[in-house]
Order: sequence, then structure tokens, then C-alpha cells
Amino acid sequence: MSGLETLDWYSDPSLVPDPFPYYEACRARGPVFREPNHGVFVVTGYEEICAVYRDVETFSSANSSSGPFPQLPGAPYGDDVSELIERFRHQYSSPDSLVSEDPPLHTDHRGLLMRLLTPRRLAENEEFMWQLADRRIDTFVERGACEFVGEYARPFSMLVIADFLGVPEEDQPKLRALFDQAGAPGKVGQELPANPISFLDDFFLAYVLDRRAHPRDDVLTKLATNTFADGRLPEPIEAVNVATILFAGGQGTVARFLGNMVHHLAEHPDLQAELRDDRSLIPTFVEEMLRYDSPVKLNQRLARHTTTIGGVTIPAGSTVLMLLPAGDRDPRQFPCPAGFDPRRGNVREHVAFGRGIHSCPGAPLVRADAKVSLERILDRIADIRVSDAHHGPPGARRFQYTNTYILRGVDALHIEFTPRN
Repeated sequence: MSGLETLDWYSDPSLVPDPFPYYEACRARGPVFREPNHGVFVVTGYEEICAVYRDVETFSSANSSSGPFPQLPGAPYGDDVSELIERFRHQYSSPDSLVSEDPPLHTDHRGLLMRLLTPRRLAENEEFMWQLADRRIDTFVERGACEFVGEYARPFSMLVIADFLGVPEEDQPKLRALFDQAGAPGKVGQELPANPISFLDDFFLAYVLDRRAHPRDDVLTKLATNTFADGRLPEPIEAVNVATILFAGGQGTVARFLGNMVHHLAEHPDLQAELRDDRSLIPTFVEEMLRYDSPVKLNQRLARHTTTIGGVTIPAGSTVLMLLPAGDRDPRQFPCPAGFDPRRGNVREHVAFGRGIHSCPGAPLVRADAKVSLERILDRIADIRVSDAHHGPPGARRFQYTNTYILRGVDALHIEFTPRN
């Protein structure tokens, strides 16, 4: 044992730049073990993570954002805390928070969201992506250098999801400012608020109320007027929650993933050349990138009943921490998992998007964001490399990673390149 597995995942800043040794140290204890700081059960095994996702009867999503903070009152609990979870759910998340809901409420709210993600709307949004990618590259291509996260990844991801939801162009700068002010959720060493994206509520509530009073031919009107399967009209805050979840997920995680992707390419010129020569590899490359360096590091559940995972007893009321990138490097599922293989055969089995009823509904958007960006980047710039002046030489790179235990990505990525005609 290395001792790494005794570090506090939620508060130790040393785990931010490179969490992978921690994942391996945890796995050495077995695919499931109880960490010493909060009594959280850490799951690193691929099959065990999938089992937790599938068993929605045993594992509640009430604490999916908040983790071990706060604890349920009244310990010891016995073998069933279902009633306590429902009574104190507000401690873990705000009402109508899609990611932390359980069926049947989650079923209704996710249904609203999926009715927006139609093939036609996804196709229209992808057409917008192609235009936007070129507009963003136009702003820096002649310089032969850029700070990729700030000049491309963040504005691209935000404008894509704003277009998807139909946010008027004149309102988009205000929305970007709200995100910049809020920062990334899950700052290391700080407890996460019950609803870390509540700052978006008033912004989208104004749209919902306006579109209900004055319908238009736009996506926001569909969001405001869509009904549940039984024909009921959602409360305004329920419609708002659908928008905020999709917007927050489509903005922060995508920006970090694009940064991770270009960072990897910039360090591997042979892979750049391979993708440029054979574009059919791009979809698998994107999936392997999601497996290899996902922007999302965890998901969490609260055990309703005493149960067993991977041969380990999980008492009722326990927090279960699924380390998704660890599962995606489980050698039982992915041979040679620490290596990057753009031709990996089973790569779409990764858990970067979760599993089951809480799997990421925006996965098609993420894949399209990455594919379109990569196509246009390869078309328009060559010899992409990390700036030694900003990040140091190979073998001694310096990067500032987002200070959060939830997301992984560099805050800035300075690259240099050769413009292509």
C-alpha cells in the first residue's frame, strides 16, 4: 500500500493535478473499500460502478452532488433509511434538482428534458457548431498561438448550448458572466451547496414565464410549454431545472473535455498526424479520450438499504463514491488501461457518461462538440504543441488544474501551431 488511499479526496489539493495514482492506490485495496476520512465507500471497479448505477432501488441519488456533506441525522440507522432520505432530502439538494432525484419524480423531469433532445434539434445544433468552430478559430489562427481554453473551449461550449436552448444572442454575455462569477462546483476543501447552479434559476425563470405568456416558435417556448406524460403542465421551476441542468453540464464539462483533448494531441504529434490522415478514427479517438481523461471525476449515491458491493457490506445511510475514471482504467474491463489506444475495440463501454436512468442526456452534444472541433482544428492548424514558454519543457510541464474534486481540466492551455491554408 502506498498510503495515497488514506488522503482525503474532498479536501486534499495534492489530488487535483494528477488523481490517477490515488485511483490505483484505492484499487489496490480492492474494487470497493471504506476510506478513513468520512467513512465513504470508494468504488473503483468497473463492474461495481455499473452495478451501483443500475440498482436505483438500493442507491438513492439524493446526495449525487453533495456527497458526505451533510450526514443523515439519527445514526445508527438500522438497515433501511428510505424514510429518512425523503424527510431530509432538502439537505442534500434543492427541490426539483434533476441529478439528485429518484423515480418517479426523476422519470417525469427527465422526460421533459429528452423531449428537447430530438434528432432534428441535434442536427440543427451541429450545423451551428461547424460555423461557430470556424468563427472561434478565425480569432486566433493567424497568430500561430492561443490560450485554447479561454479563446476556444469555453466560448465554444457555452455558445453551443445557448444555441441549443435558444438563448437570445444579446443575453449570452450576461450568461457567460454568471458562470465566470460562480466558478467550478466542488472546490477542494469546501462543502458543496445544495444546488451549486441555483444562480441560473432566475435567468431561465424569466424565459419560462415570458414564453408561457407570449409563445414563440423557439426552443425556449417548447421548454416552457412541454407537459409531463400524463398531460400536466410542470411548475415553472421544474421547467427551469431542465434548462439549468442541460446548460451547466453542456458548458463546464464540455469546455474541460475539449481542453483535455487538445492538450493530449499537443503532446503527441504522431497521433495528430494519424488523425489528420485518417478522419475515420475521430469517433473512436473521442470515446477513448472520454475513457482516458474524462472531465467528470465522480458520481455519488446514498445507500437506502444495507447491501453488498464487490463483497463489501455497505450499511444503510452510507455515501458511495464512484470514481468514474478509475472504473475506466480497470484492467478487468480495458486491457492496458493506462495506455491511450485510438483503436480500442470496446471503448464505448466507458462510464464517463454514467449508466442507467441518470446517464448523461447530453452525451450526443458532447460527442458532436468534440468531433466538430477536432475536424476543424485539424483542417486549419498543424503542428499543434504546448507552449514551453508558458508551461515549461516536456517532462517538466506546469499546468493549473481546476481546483475541484468533481471536474478535471486545465484552467489554461497555451498552444502554438502552424496555420494551414
